[in-house]
Amino acid sequence: MKIIPLGTSSGKPTLRRNVSATAVTAEGEWWLFDCGEGTQMQIVRAGLSMHRLAGIFITHLHGDHFNGLAGLLSTMALDKRVAPLTLVCPPGVNEYLTLLAKLKILWVNYDLTVREFGKGYFAQRAFETAWESDQFVITTRPLDHRIFALGYRLQEKDRPGKFDLEKAKALGIPSGPLYGKLQRGESVTLADGRTIHSSEIVGSPRPGKAVSYCLDTRPCENAIALGADADWLIYEATFTKDLPEEAQQFGHSTAEQAAQVAIAARAKNLLITHFSSRFPDARVLLQEAREVFPATVMAEDLMEIEL
Repeated sequence: MKIIPLGTSSGKPTLRRNVSATAVTAEGEWWLFDCGEGTQMQIVRAGLSMHRLAGIFITHLHGDHFNGLAGLLSTMALDKRVAPLTLVCPPGVNEYLTLLAKLKILWVNYDLTVREFGKGYFAQRAFETAWESDQFVITTRPLDHRIFALGYRLQEKDRPGKFDLEKAKALGIPSGPLYGKLQRGESVTLADGRTIHSSEIVGSPRPGKAVSYCLDTRPCENAIALGADADWLIYEATFTKDLPEEAQQFGHSTAEQAAQVAIAARAKNLLITHFSSRFPDARVLLQEAREVFPATVMAEDLMEIEL
C-alpha cells in the first residue's frame, strides 16, 4: 500500500502545491480522498489508472476539496470507464452533479453510486461504514469544521497469519493446492490419512494496515477515534501555533494541534498537509509538529509513502 498526496495546499493552489487530494493505493485498486481543482492532472502525473479507482471520498463542500470532481468524473467517461464507482460525500453533492448533468457540463456513462452522509446518520451511531470490499473497509465520522465535514478511515481487514513453510515440509505436506487450503484456514487430509489443521501451520491473523484522513477540522474526539492506532494519520496543519485564534475561527488546526491529536490517537505516524499559502516553505510547520510528535512527515505533492 502507498499514500500519494496529490495536493497539499489549503484554500488555493500555489506554484508548488495543488489543493487538497490524496490517493491511497493497494494492489489493483486505489481510493481518492478529496478532489480539489486540478486533481485529475495530478492523478496523471502520479501514474495512477483512473480505471482502477474504487471510490472517491469527499470531506466537505468547500471548493478546494471538491471543485475538481466533475471534471474527473467526466474524464473517466471519456476514457470509457466501465467499472462501477462509489462516491461518498456530505449532502448536496448529488444535487450539484444532477444540475451539472442537466446543463451538459457533466457526462457519466458508468455506474456511479453517490452515498451522502449528513448529521442525521450520526444521531444514533458514532460512525458509519461508507465503503467495503473483501479486503478493506472505509468508515466515516463527522469532524469539527465551519461547515459539516467528514473524516475517513481506510482499514485493511486482518490478513492470514504467516505460513510456516519449514514445518509444512517437515510434516510431509506436498506443495500445491493443500498449501492454499491451509492458508485459507481449512484442514487437509494427507494421503497417509493424517489430518492437518490450519492452526498447526499458519500463525495468528495479522492486523491489517490503517490510514486515517482528517481534513478540515479543529481537534476533536472523532478525529482521535478515526486515527486510533493508525499506521498513518493524515491530518491538516493549516497554521502555526502562534495563530490559534485564526485556526479556531476558520475551523482548522495548527501543526502543534495535529501532533497532539496523533499522540491522543496513538497513531504510529503523522502526515501533515493542507498548508496555508502564507507558508511557502512548510518546514516551519513540520518542525512545530515534530517537537511534539517526532514521527511526523510533511506531505509534498506527488511524494510516495510506503505502508
